[in-house]
Amino acid sequence: MSPVFIAGPCVIESLELLDVVARRLVEIRERLKVEVFFKASFDKANRTSLHSFRGPGLEKGLQMLADIGSRYALPLTTDVHESYQASAVGEVVDVIQIPAFLCRQTDLLVASAQTGRIVNIKKAQFLSGDDMRFPVEKCRESGAKEVWLTERGNTFGYNNLVVDFRNIPLMKQWADRVIMDCTHSVQRPGSGNGTTGGDREHVPSMARAAKVFGAQGFFFETHPSPDEALSDGPNMLYLSEIDQLIETLI
Repeated sequence: MSPVFIAGPCVIESLELLDVVARRLVEIRERLKVEVFFKASFDKANRTSLHSFRGPGLEKGLQMLADIGSRYALPLTTDVHESYQASAVGEVVDVIQIPAFLCRQTDLLVASAQTGRIVNIKKAQFLSGDDMRFPVEKCRESGAKEVWLTERGNTFGYNNLVVDFRNIPLMKQWADRVIMDCTHSVQRPGSGNGTTGGDREHVPSMARAAKVFGAQGFFFETHPSPDEALSDGPNMLYLSEIDQLIETLI
């Protein structure tokens, strides 16, 4: 199975940002002959602070994503936080992403599965790889034709995550594809005085280790200027460096 790559900014900041990132991803796709999905969130509903930037919202955000998908012929993915969002999102994207904190939310899983799109469930920071059997079963029994699982680390203490790479082969028992979220796994949740911190320098090592354990896809949040990003800047990759990492993984 050839690996897939999911990449894009954490949140939709502007159409200009989406254009810059999409153009770069198309160049990488054409040069390296890899399958790339474009990812950005229309709403970050789980920000640490009430005052943090959340995005343009459902209607405007989906229109912006649809424009990018049409303009660059890139398959799309974004996350949903409420079950009522699933049907509208399923009209636009190819893969519906379930946030890690919400991976046990039955109504959200069922609604996403019923769209007919691929459902990519991120493993909760408090669950094991074996525990993810049950979210997958909820989706399959609700009509999902394909279900992916994404590893993103576990909480074993305050303000930090640890990745147990054994979860990758464990989750391959249940999923059609297992993805490694290489950027969220280096987060330091809540460590930034009202924001989430992170250690982007460890992202390449996370990706290479995941490949050894059999990951079938890799998720990278990326931005031209991560330190100026409106969400998840400390753990995002520089857009100028992402092609070098993808090249090492193929």
